[in-house]
Amino acid sequence: MNILVEHLTKIYGTQPAVDDISFEVRTGEILGFLGPNGAGKTTTMKAITTFLEPSGGEIKVGDFSIHTQPQEIRKNIGYLPENNPLYNEMPVVDYLYFAGAMHELPKDKINERIIHMISICGLEGEKHKKISELSKGYKQRVGLAQALIHDPAVLILDEPTSGLDPNQIIEIRDLIRRIGKKKTVILSSHILAEVEATCDRILIINKGKIVADGTADELRKKSKGNEIINVTIEDGDKNTIFEALKSLETVGLVDFIDHKENAFEIQSLPELSSRRNVFNLCISRGWVLTEMKVTEAKLEDVFRELTIS
Repeated sequence: MNILVEHLTKIYGTQPAVDDISFEVRTGEILGFLGPNGAGKTTTMKAITTFLEPSGGEIKVGDFSIHTQPQEIRKNIGYLPENNPLYNEMPVVDYLYFAGAMHELPKDKINERIIHMISICGLEGEKHKKISELSKGYKQRVGLAQALIHDPAVLILDEPTSGLDPNQIIEIRDLIRRIGKKKTVILSSHILAEVEATCDRILIINKGKIVADGTADELRKKSKGNEIINVTIEDGDKNTIFEALKSLETVGLVDFIDHKENAFEIQSLPELSSRRNVFNLCISRGWVLTEMKVTEAKLEDVFRELTIS
């Protein structure tokens, strides 16, 4: 079930939290939704889930409009908000039964769905415990289980791994990837490495507007950053090598790499590559080039470039 957002706008007072944005997410796609605090991520997700009435624009989930068929959309969406509200005094099984009943699952189907959710979310050993007795990681699994109990076509996850340790993050990430093969998933997170590892596509929002949309590789390639190469050169004086590299016509900046002997970071001029010139320089000087590695722009660098004004 696809999600189509068209000219979505949400204004608080005179301040637009979301400013005329449009995008689409297709079935089987996991979209990473990124942006700094206050960029409009949570507002957008709340509008998609019909928790919030937008000031303008249209959102369709499948063929259903948020304006005319919000109840149908709610039936087809599983939502895990950032703060993961749970009834801590309820045992896991009872809470999942309650969640299934709230989604109006037939009584003869609820137990079957609970068993399935406990299995795929890894809650077998915790199912009879009170939620208050669970670790943060298992509480997140319970949150995912309640979001999935009615087998929704669409899953909206707001910071699903917030507060988890590295092992728990990997477990939740793997679970989301398995689930996402058959569903439409929007995942918001501040952990950029997690988004890159989990999501098929990344959308970045800043000050209420979409500033980037593509795969992680596509976003890196569109980054303004010039070519950066790390080189290690033997048999020459460090300062002599430094000055020779600086003199190359394709080189903009040269810096030492502190933790390595005779290692340098070279930033090429815009639209130019310095690899061939560095190679030829070493041949002409009789230096041994032991390493030349082009470093890609990190997703963190792309994010900062797009969201810091």
